[in-house]
Amino acid sequence: MRQDLAAAAVKGRRARRHGGVPWIPIAAVAVSLFASLPLGFVAVAAFQAGWETVSALVFRPRVGELLTNTLFLVVLTVPVSAALAVALAWLTERSDLPGARLWSWLAVAPLAVPAFVHSYAWVTLVPGMHGLWAGVFISVIAYFPFLYLPIAAALRRLDPALEDAAASLGLSPRRVLLRVVLPQLRLALCGGGLLVGLHLLAEYGLYVFIRFDTFTTAIVDQFQSTFNGAAANMLAGVLVLCCLTLLGIEVLVRGEERYARVGPGAARLQQRARLGRMTLPCLALPLVVAMLSLGVPFITIGRWLMHGGAQVWRMDEIGLALGQTLFLALAGGLLATVAAIPMAWLSIRAPGRLQRGLEGLNYVAGSLPGVVVALALVTITVRVALPLYQTLFTIIAAYGLMFLPRALISLRASIAQAPVELERAAANLGRPPLRALWATTIRLSAPGAAAGLALSALGITNELTATQMLAPNGTRTLAMAFWNHSGEIDYAAAAPYAAIMVALSLPLTWLLYVQSKRMAGR
Repeated sequence: MRQDLAAAAVKGRRARRHGGVPWIPIAAVAVSLFASLPLGFVAVAAFQAGWETVSALVFRPRVGELLTNTLFLVVLTVPVSAALAVALAWLTERSDLPGARLWSWLAVAPLAVPAFVHSYAWVTLVPGMHGLWAGVFISVIAYFPFLYLPIAAALRRLDPALEDAAASLGLSPRRVLLRVVLPQLRLALCGGGLLVGLHLLAEYGLYVFIRFDTFTTAIVDQFQSTFNGAAANMLAGVLVLCCLTLLGIEVLVRGEERYARVGPGAARLQQRARLGRMTLPCLALPLVVAMLSLGVPFITIGRWLMHGGAQVWRMDEIGLALGQTLFLALAGGLLATVAAIPMAWLSIRAPGRLQRGLEGLNYVAGSLPGVVVALALVTITVRVALPLYQTLFTIIAAYGLMFLPRALISLRASIAQAPVELERAAANLGRPPLRALWATTIRLSAPGAAAGLALSALGITNELTATQMLAPNGTRTLAMAFWNHSGEIDYAAAAPYAAIMVALSLPLTWLLYVQSKRMAGR
């Protein structure tokens, strides 16, 4: 018995000396290299085209028009969304607003409605909506929850001692908000603003409905007319530069200030401000926002369902679209989650410069629009692996690339809560590295993996551009069926698909809301 234990201990020490789990760094490098394919595609396409072609296709009036549209869209939408999110977060987290919990949930619920469904609802209600201001309006009501969630979570965690100190020095409540509270929300504002900006760059369906041209709509149109021509590739290159610029701006604005409490003890809970006579006017803001972001889509979908009657519920077509959507969402989400395991493990167990660089490749790839990822995979499969073009393998690989960051973030948080000593103990008992990892860390991080899988599956359910460009012939997801019917101006037939997509998304949106509360200890 003692000899067996001694042999097991020696075996465990040898495993630790040889890197513990040597396959993990190899897998992480392989996944990161695969995630860099879209960036590599853009660089290679520009190099092969040559400077004369690149300059002719990039420095032309059409690109300037698209760049102007994109710049105005981001510059107008992000600040308005931030102001709206801050106002709602303060009312629901820091004031005695009646029904604050309900309004807090209703501020998150618009995430359950795909952006192109928002646009569909408003265009069918107000057919004249089009252009920049329509795009800004619909984008704000569709994407402001990405800012509300982190801002509300940050407000819950702020220590009110700083605000009390500022008030004791004679600052008015408005100046306390501007000089003390808002600076502490910088990280939340930067992170949420980055998410909103990247979604604005990637969105396709929303802007097609309102006839507002962006880089994504132009790339898809160019691809459909010329099939992966040089013009589409160069537009994709400009779009990638826009995404990288947003990432760089976020890093600069975020800064490196410390926001954590340093003193001893625990932060006390903030006393909620009394609204008094302003209660009714303040109630109007969340009520109007809920009506615009939820009431209009739900009423519009319900109206079209009633107008179409039972005949729009073609259960054979709907059942096929639902089944294919669930299969692709599960397969793509599972691939993204499994692919995220090596990098998530390295980021916690072996942090370093190389690890941060590899991890950055995963996040950059996930921030790129689906149309760029699709163009990259189309080019690679057509030129190098033609049998894989428009196959199930290619579309699932695209989903894995696009939604890898969602799984990575969830897994990293869960692995950080799994003690490394359990892995070492399992190795000391003679288990091979892979079995030791599976028996300890992987099992303990299962909730995070499930959350990452669910988040990825939600994104895949509502994904449109990459699915249209890469899906095998005969594929008909809920988003594709909705798009086909709405493109034919058959809004009644599109309504059931919109309703099902919202119904599938609502439970996960509730999960995100609950999780944000738990993170703040509520």
